[in-house]
Amino acid sequence: MIEAEALTRVYVRGTLETQVLKGVTFRVRQGEFVAIMGRSGSGKSTLLNILGLLDRPDGGRYVLDGVDFSGADDDARSAARNRKLGFVFQQFHLLERASALRNVTLPLLYAEEDSGDATRRAERALEAVGLAHRARHLPSELSGGEQQRVAIARALINDPAVILADEPTGNLDAQSGGEILEIFRRLVGAGRTLVLVTHDRAVAERADRILLLDDGRVAGEEAVLSPAAGAHSRAAGPV
Repeated sequence: MIEAEALTRVYVRGTLETQVLKGVTFRVRQGEFVAIMGRSGSGKSTLLNILGLLDRPDGGRYVLDGVDFSGADDDARSAARNRKLGFVFQQFHLLERASALRNVTLPLLYAEEDSGDATRRAERALEAVGLAHRARHLPSELSGGEQQRVAIARALINDPAVILADEPTGNLDAQSGGEILEIFRRLVGAGRTLVLVTHDRAVAERADRILLLDDGRVAGEEAVLSPAAGAHSRAAGPV
């Protein structure tokens, strides 16, 4: 599903050049849950932005679902983001004056989808994350874990093949974070591909595989043999 080959990224500020990625190569199979782990400044978020077609590498090759986006124009990248990718961030990025249902519906309304169909799809997405009963509530009326579930439902609304998550449990308590990770495992069990960036070893160990990033390079990989990960994957229902 994802092929990254010798990706590099350099930021230039005035006369100062900072090489953030230094030849990153890895692959992610369809239906795999991969955690990218590393210290602050290791290049995790920069790499995730490239995988999400929000940024371009300065060198190397990036293939998403069989399509090489290394030289793709902005229109092709934007279309792929809308069709193939869902994003979940540490900050929930919900509109405070819009209900949970409205927040989930917004990507479809921006794409000028039929409002009735958009509402039905948003209701199904909220049901998939266990929040159908909170659809009419404002973000201020929801807990942090519930707000993150709304954000996940919004990421699911276009039925993406790949979900990219950047520290999605970083603002949550342990119980809420565990609930979010269980939702992710169900999504993977239903066939979606998930790439999650974290600095937290306990979070990373809920994935199938850990990619270790250090100073802009892949420092190693670890297969996760955690019984919890396997059990959640085997018990996953359809989402």
